[in-house]
Amino acid sequence: MSFEFDIKQANAEALAYVRKESLDIYNRLHSICEDVQFVGEVHQAYSELPILPNLRCGAWYLDPKIASHEGAYFKSTDGHFGNWSFNLRRPNLHLLPLIAAEGGLVLVDSTRAGKRIPDALSKTIPIWCAVINRAMLLVYPEKAKEEAWNVELYCPPGAVSEQERSQIKACLDGWAEDLSKSSYHLPSLSRPLRPLWITPSTSVFPTLRPLDKLKYSPIVCVSASKQVNEGVERRSHGYSYVQGSGDDHELWGMGLTPKLFWEHKDALLNSVREDLPYVVAKLVAESKVLQDGAVWTTLPTPIAALHGRISIGAVPDMPFELAPSLPNVDRPCSFVVVSATGPSSLPGSDADSDTSDGTSSEPHVLRLRLAEGKKDQLHFLQHVLPASTRYIKDRLAAGDAICVCCDSGRDAGVGIALAAIQLFFDDEGQPLEPGAQAASPSKESIRTRLQWIIASRPAANPSRATLKRVNEFLLSSPSFRRR
Repeated sequence: MSFEFDIKQANAEALAYVRKESLDIYNRLHSICEDVQFVGEVHQAYSELPILPNLRCGAWYLDPKIASHEGAYFKSTDGHFGNWSFNLRRPNLHLLPLIAAEGGLVLVDSTRAGKRIPDALSKTIPIWCAVINRAMLLVYPEKAKEEAWNVELYCPPGAVSEQERSQIKACLDGWAEDLSKSSYHLPSLSRPLRPLWITPSTSVFPTLRPLDKLKYSPIVCVSASKQVNEGVERRSHGYSYVQGSGDDHELWGMGLTPKLFWEHKDALLNSVREDLPYVVAKLVAESKVLQDGAVWTTLPTPIAALHGRISIGAVPDMPFELAPSLPNVDRPCSFVVVSATGPSSLPGSDADSDTSDGTSSEPHVLRLRLAEGKKDQLHFLQHVLPASTRYIKDRLAAGDAICVCCDSGRDAGVGIALAAIQLFFDDEGQPLEPGAQAASPSKESIRTRLQWIIASRPAANPSRATLKRVNEFLLSSPSFRRR
């Protein structure tokens, strides 16, 4: 009995040690640095191809100096067993012009212990390639005459069972049809897409030269981390290697982001273990000081289907003072700014102008308070959506363009823009005349308008909770919207 207890205790202690080592920020950053060297080798081997991260994890492993300005948004959940999907909320079609122009691309991601390749690379991307290839035949039927137009599903050897592969293949034609019938524009490709895989255990990289002689456009999927037992392996340089260190940085990063890591990489990696938490805390605190700049750090994205009448941006990119215009919009602009920090702490706001209901408005700016996530969903439904859409209606009638900004530029602001597009624009993306009644919204029309947004702003990723509240707001009776 004592012997069994000793084994259990030893196992518990070992697991506790592994967990402690895996969450240690010193171990994580030095492990990322080790993997970055491997990614650099891959980039050198395929220097003619653009290289980009699969966000968010991949951004830790790719130096922004060599990365394409595009980012990819392939989720592992779309490749999980029984949950396979070509998700029209993240179709990644913005990558197709880049692939067509450059002949292919290299995509960087990583995964934690237990796998050699993340599901995003082993299944989601193979699904994506096969669906795109099949949808091309539906949108451009003349491609069916091309003998080399391959629509096969390719998966990494040993990563997907034949049974699972067969189940995925049975869904491909349906997903291709859904894509071809969506509002997305599918640009013509001269060659089909084909995924390839590289990991640190790959002994010989695939030969892809000359690119123009290949019968396919290669999508080189790079899994940056080494696969190690229990996910942690001791190194002689004073740290423990943690597989997939860039994953779930909220659990270990102390507020550090890939952007901050690359901006201060040398300072972070040269810090001794004991000082590193203080160095990180200082960098994070300094990054949270609101910029006192006169220009946008990243301009908001105009929605192309609406001819620039609505744009979406992020609060951290805003200048300290919001002028009633945008450099990339050819008419006066009014702003809806929603933030979890509250109006009084937003750039350009005046604490004395805040009202008791959490709004603050200026002639060309409406500021609303919201904690993004489930906590304030009722507030979002009953206050934020009605207040913002009333304001947007008035400003559109005055001839203004509208820019909606939220903390991330991906969630609440997208929800507000989606509601406004449904209420105040017709099915052709034209603003309704003042006093004109919009057609009754439906789930299909809301879905189409969300696709308009994603086509222009691929990073848009409203949560299920946000979309649920927008649907509830739009599909309820008009009297509810006037409350």
